[in-house]
Amino acid sequence: MELHILEHSLKVASIEKEGIQICTHGLIKLAFLASKTRCKFFSLTETPEDYTIIVDEEGFKELPQSEHISVADATWVALNVVSGGGNTSSSQPIGVTKIAKSVIAPLADHNISVFMLSTYQTDFILVRERDLPMVMHTLSSEFTLLRVVNGETVAAHNLGVTNGFVKPKLGELPRPIIHPLSSPSNMFCVTSLDPDTLPSVATLLMDVMFYSGGFPNNVLFTSASGELWKMVRIGGQPLGFDECGIVAQISEPLATADIPAYYISTFKFDHALVPEENIQSVIVALRTESTAQ
Repeated sequence: MELHILEHSLKVASIEKEGIQICTHGLIKLAFLASKTRCKFFSLTETPEDYTIIVDEEGFKELPQSEHISVADATWVALNVVSGGGNTSSSQPIGVTKIAKSVIAPLADHNISVFMLSTYQTDFILVRERDLPMVMHTLSSEFTLLRVVNGETVAAHNLGVTNGFVKPKLGELPRPIIHPLSSPSNMFCVTSLDPDTLPSVATLLMDVMFYSGGFPNNVLFTSASGELWKMVRIGGQPLGFDECGIVAQISEPLATADIPAYYISTFKFDHALVPEENIQSVIVALRTESTAQ
């Protein structure tokens, strides 16, 4: 398998709900007017607490300076696992489940914090830019490391740098879940928008982004099964960015149980989406893990 190191230097920021109006111009430009900006990586996630934005340095320039915007101190780099020539079979695991044991767990074992962003088509693993040499050293035995430079993939050379953290022996150290879990009543549909339809639905998407409207029919690609997903929210208090292993605590039990999951980290909390029919067994399994010592 290949591990692609994307060329973007990313910022992770929180926009307070009461401050969203001053950011609307920049967010519309980033989301809908790609030809008007040099931004190449943009993500916006709304939660009850705030909006989390992940954006490259060019895109960050589109946002105003404001007391309503908090920015994480670190600069982040996005990693992307590619297998089978980049094509994903419907029989393969979905989301974070497919990379839990090969990527997430090894990084947690080496005390490297990650910030996850699952999407319909792929998963982005964000790591601090300063941790990248350690990430490459940790994963080089399992992956072919490639950098994306000006849109082209080239070999990435492992610098052989470690952080001095000794990986625990297999089975020696359990990974109990230490943060509270909750599951809201909402149902979710994981979808992908056909880019060709973007101009025709832009105003509707603005309504969804800023006025909590609903998606129109027949403009989204959805999974063939039409399945619905339920959320598991991780954290009672804001999690911060320094603690290592939170994603691994959730994704490893799900991978062991062969339960697909999308994982979305936000500025304050983490969120896992699992199939609706699995939610009860997921909650039981994770709460069992949380009692393990």
